[in-house]
Amino acid sequence: MHPNRTVYIALAANLLIAIIKFISGFFTHSTAMLSEGVHSLVDTANQLLLLLGIRLSKKSADAKRPFGYGKELYFWSFIVSLLIFAIGGSISIFQGISHLRHPVPQQDPFWNYIVLACSFLFDGGSLVVAIVDFKKVKGKKSWWTAVHQSKDPASFLVLFEDSAAVLGLAVVAIMIYLGHKLNNPYLDGVASLIVGVLLTVVSVLLARESRSLLMGEGIATATQFKIRSIVENDEAVEKVLQIFSTYQSPEEVMLLLVRFKENLDTHEITDAIDRIKAAIKIEFPFAHYIIITPGQ
Repeated sequence: MHPNRTVYIALAANLLIAIIKFISGFFTHSTAMLSEGVHSLVDTANQLLLLLGIRLSKKSADAKRPFGYGKELYFWSFIVSLLIFAIGGSISIFQGISHLRHPVPQQDPFWNYIVLACSFLFDGGSLVVAIVDFKKVKGKKSWWTAVHQSKDPASFLVLFEDSAAVLGLAVVAIMIYLGHKLNNPYLDGVASLIVGVLLTVVSVLLARESRSLLMGEGIATATQFKIRSIVENDEAVEKVLQIFSTYQSPEEVMLLLVRFKENLDTHEITDAIDRIKAAIKIEFPFAHYIIITPGQ
């Protein structure tokens, strides 16, 4: 299984859906459908930026970035969340207001229904894949707790985007049907407004999580407690004085200030540091950088 299959599937689905939505919206004069086209186009761009972030984050550490380029992923994830609002949400809201001020009678919505059905199929399929993949990550945690604790934005960005896409499609389908049934062209504009608000909410949630990761999150209290236990169980250690940590992409950078027992020579301390690193990596394999410094 490709590690980024969720992103690639979402990319292919959104690109195809964007094309057919724009074609349908143009010929049927549906503002809501055009808003949905913008939504899918933004999602397509977002997947490309996310893949760019993943690729850049894999660059090897060098003199300029001794801890690697992992935070490239967090930066581009933050840009994605801003684009959802700046392009997707704002354009949909603008189109909705414009359509409410100058409503355009709809044409036969038959093709809109065909496009919506295809979109449900593709976006729904992408959402199912995203849910299945994220379930493997979340374990027994609640969905929101798993998102909040996740250090890999690629695991939940697609989940949020696809969920918003499916909800937006449901709103547009209902409003197009009611607008045609009631002969009310204003409902098309209302649908665009709802889609815009939905995208704005998703954007704020994603920006909040991405910003937190970009600013540098440390390990959870429970994880710190386990690491203390592992380190202090070593025969050479008297006490863990402090644990400093941050995340470089999903990889962790950790600095431990450790007070070693007295009368240990340099060779014994070096051996103890190697043992402690190995023990931590067995329990927490994501900890790629571990620095252990003797403290007083």
